[in-house]
Amino acid sequence: MKIKHISHFQNLSDYKLFGLMPDNEEIYSFELTNKNGMKAQLINYGATVTSLQVPLSNGKLTDVVLGFDNLQSYLESYSLPSAPYFGTTVGRYAGRIHNASFVINGTTFQLPANNNGNTLHGGNFGFGRKVWNVANVTSGENPSITFGLLSEDSDENFPGEMHVYLTYTLTEENELKLEYKATTTKDTVINLTHHSYFNLNGHDSNVLDQEIFIKSVKMLETDENNIPTGNLTDLTGHAFDFRTPKKCPFPIDHSFVVNSKTEVIAKLISSENNLQMSVYTDQPSVHIYVGGNCFDQLKGKQNAAYHTSSGICFETQNFPDAPNHKNFPNSILKKGEEYRQKTVYRFENIK
Repeated sequence: MKIKHISHFQNLSDYKLFGLMPDNEEIYSFELTNKNGMKAQLINYGATVTSLQVPLSNGKLTDVVLGFDNLQSYLESYSLPSAPYFGTTVGRYAGRIHNASFVINGTTFQLPANNNGNTLHGGNFGFGRKVWNVANVTSGENPSITFGLLSEDSDENFPGEMHVYLTYTLTEENELKLEYKATTTKDTVINLTHHSYFNLNGHDSNVLDQEIFIKSVKMLETDENNIPTGNLTDLTGHAFDFRTPKKCPFPIDHSFVVNSKTEVIAKLISSENNLQMSVYTDQPSVHIYVGGNCFDQLKGKQNAAYHTSSGICFETQNFPDAPNHKNFPNSILKKGEEYRQKTVYRFENIK
């Protein structure tokens, strides 16, 4: 269902025009609100989270994700030396693919080399830069919105026509729940993730005094271009062992191996706002990124001056470059099969 048929959704009261694409296609902003007053704002450009307002113990709301006030700023951000991907849905393949190529069924596929000779986040024009459709909306308790995308065969040179659906649900437990589904007409690779930069003190502050916990004993070893070598690094005694919470490091751009579908795999903790975010996922890794890609020149929403330590990403996903490592988890989606992924970001007052 195309966004222009949005009037079909009788129960969708809270949406507004967010901006126009270069071809004048309209992009809309949608708001989900739960009974606690928590609010999520999303746009159908990139199936992007633009704002996530969480209630604090003092009753005030704080916006815990970085973003922009208008579509033009999102469009222009991709012209930066390294795009920040604020709040976007990353695909077809999150992270890096070495030498911008992989082999399926004996055929080599050459992708756009948009990062030091490698492919990053799906190439030049990944899912975060595409206009998604609105497939479904629910209101009342646990309101949700489902975005859909048709990625054509050979999109960024990836094989297969891919249908992707992403449902965002704002639960009454103050969770933002993400559920992905995808199918393909040809065997292909897939790795989807969410790229919000979180800051529990508010999007206009600094994350470096917040603590992180990661339930991981190993992380992926990488080379100087951040390409996985295929080996894992034992985190015992390592500076990046976060099994005991530590202050957010700077910089960090590493994939941590996790393997719990029911327990918390990561946390972000703010003592200033007595707020904690817990991350749950069925994916085998979480990529932690603090570095901002902001170049101290990005004006965010509400005129915030974003800098390199404004936010931290918890990118739940498969391993980067998994198509090129037989010992990494499977990244191939076969024709006739369905890709599914679930990630939850849960917010709680801790005092």
